[in-house]
Amino acid sequence: MSSRRVGRFAVMLAAILLCVACGQIYRPVVIPTQLTPPTPANFHTVFGLDANVPGQPGAAVQIDVSGDSVVGQTPTDPNSKNVGILPTHLAVLPNQSRLFVASAGGMFTTGTDLVAAFSPSPDSRVGVGLGTVFDFTLPPGQTSGISAISESGGLVTATLSTPLGNNLQAGDLIAIAGVDLNQYNGTFPLASVSGATIQYVNPVTGLAASSGGTASVAALPVFLNTTQNSAMYVANYNSNSVAVLNLSLNAVSNTVPVGIHPVGLAETPDGRKLYVANQGSNTVSSLNTVDMSSNPVTGFSGTTPVWVVARSDSHRIYVLTQGDGQLVTLDTATDSVIGSIPVGAGANFAAYDSHLTRLYVANPTNGTVSVISTTGGANDTPTLLKTITIPGLASCATCSAGIPNQIAALRDGSRFYVASYQTATACPDPNIADLLGNPLPCVIPQVAILDANGLTVKTSLFLLAPPVFKATSSATPQPYAVAPIASCAPAATFTPGSTRFRMTTAAAADSSRVYVGICDAGAIAVINTTTSTIGTGSTNTPDTLVTDLLAPFSARPAGANGRPAPQNPIFLMTGQ
Repeated sequence: MSSRRVGRFAVMLAAILLCVACGQIYRPVVIPTQLTPPTPANFHTVFGLDANVPGQPGAAVQIDVSGDSVVGQTPTDPNSKNVGILPTHLAVLPNQSRLFVASAGGMFTTGTDLVAAFSPSPDSRVGVGLGTVFDFTLPPGQTSGISAISESGGLVTATLSTPLGNNLQAGDLIAIAGVDLNQYNGTFPLASVSGATIQYVNPVTGLAASSGGTASVAALPVFLNTTQNSAMYVANYNSNSVAVLNLSLNAVSNTVPVGIHPVGLAETPDGRKLYVANQGSNTVSSLNTVDMSSNPVTGFSGTTPVWVVARSDSHRIYVLTQGDGQLVTLDTATDSVIGSIPVGAGANFAAYDSHLTRLYVANPTNGTVSVISTTGGANDTPTLLKTITIPGLASCATCSAGIPNQIAALRDGSRFYVASYQTATACPDPNIADLLGNPLPCVIPQVAILDANGLTVKTSLFLLAPPVFKATSSATPQPYAVAPIASCAPAATFTPGSTRFRMTTAAAADSSRVYVGICDAGAIAVINTTTSTIGTGSTNTPDTLVTDLLAPFSARPAGANGRPAPQNPIFLMTGQ
């Protein structure tokens, strides 16, 4: 054998031995990771709405689900384009191209009733923030000239050239402008209305009789809804109307009268009809979206309707009445009532789960959540599956029972989350105390996590993470309560300027996170709903608090810790 052949054979033999020794051509190396990584999900978002102190603009924020961070917020500078004073509601178009915020700034002399529109932040390697805010200024209700106006003992009497119609009543806001003496000008709640004569209280006294100027009914938008990409509908509480925003023209294209004090809207998914809950007149309006003409609704007799939900097939509308506690079903083909389920007086929120075809109804008055199947009853009406009492901190002798506010269901159908809280006259959290250590009143924000199949409470979470408040040492208990803020306490019956929900919630579209807005804490809690297969111990547990995201700064003075006070979250909704 030649030396060349011997050398070639030796090289081949060495290669074979090397392969046998390794077992494979390439042996992968695995390096264990001890920490739970960020959610490896596509770009998903949740939107939040925050309220500032009276007279200052609020803010809308966009949260990146996988990053657990705020990726955009609207300006809070009064001199910049912002969402307006006294924001009330938030909505997004089905194609996620624009967000809309209704603001009832007309309650203030310096404010304006408007709907702010802007584009969300896109999925991008470079943060671009939210788009520039565009304002739809809402026209007031009926306007009339002032023939004569005078004041006596603080009570102003104005005679108008024509009566202001559309169910104007005591308590509604009237805007006086252009009177010869500027002291008359401003926005005031009416004391009485009698034909063309109106009266209101003005804190300025000693005014001389005058004439001229106008009296206008403020709009006060409080709710937004649409299932289209070309229009947005606005419920105007004070002018008893619904405005149509034409998104192609970027203008208010129509305003139609409805019942007294509309507070909720629901458009059918097919885009044919819009339903309005009129809280003040105990009625429901049905409107054809093609021309905004009205349809008669027959058989409705509920008290204080506050929420409206459309079924995904557009065949049924569900109206929740707070006064008598009924979930009323309407047939959209005939606009007639075909059924009703009692859910308890005080119920004021309903969430529709299209995956499980269910409704979840929160009742803060009796501390329950009603789980209702949208099918199964006679004539395709809902059936009650179970009424669940929401637990609170049982060891607290001075605490209220659990008070449910809003519900968010995961789209995977496994769980639903009830944002709730307790109030305490003597707080069990030692961090809420005076300088002598005496407990003070507090609010304890929580979320109850329920199994959607067994309809049982799996667990409850406290929602306050220590970084939101003050640094804690191992010897200091972690805070789980917060001092109450008066403006966060919900009103018995909603009016513009009052808080509708102390706690709000929304679930991410990919079911990986649930978000809970905590009004009194000025923060949005982020809950991880998934189980990591990498981490161990507590990091491997689903339904854990990740962090609390502070809302944008407000105009409130800094607290005792010197930190600027945040705004108060008042509404959350799921994005893409």
